[in-house]
Amino acid sequence: MKKIWLLILFISVLFSCSDNDINNKNPYIPNYTVNFSIDMNLPAYSNLKYVSNGVIISGYGAKGVIIFNAGSGYNAFDAACPNQALTSCTAMTIDGINAVCSCDDAQYSLFTGQGGKEYPLKQYRVEVSGTVIHVYN
Repeated sequence: MKKIWLLILFISVLFSCSDNDINNKNPYIPNYTVNFSIDMNLPAYSNLKYVSNGVIISGYGAKGVIIFNAGSGYNAFDAACPNQALTSCTAMTIDGINAVCSCDDAQYSLFTGQGGKEYPLKQYRVEVSGTVIHVYN
């Protein structure tokens, strides 16, 4: 009987593990490898030290990467419109606490990535060490 309970406990622990709950399944945005670091001490990224500020880093992901200071941590999203074909839109822009798609003016929260459409923003993982932000997938 003890063996059955241990087996049930082991299986439940095994299935309760997660990978930061990031779901990046989006048919419009390919899975490009993203792996870079920025230093917030550099002038181009210094506004990331303050809550509700974001920057777009071009050259990574599909259309660049948006990094945003959410107060409780940093979020990183692909700057490609998540509900449009990749070739039909330019990179998203930042408007306050939202990212705006150039094709349909859809707005997505940079706190959650949600925008009321079928697909949310494509999210990347973020690690912070001192003033260095590491973005990867």
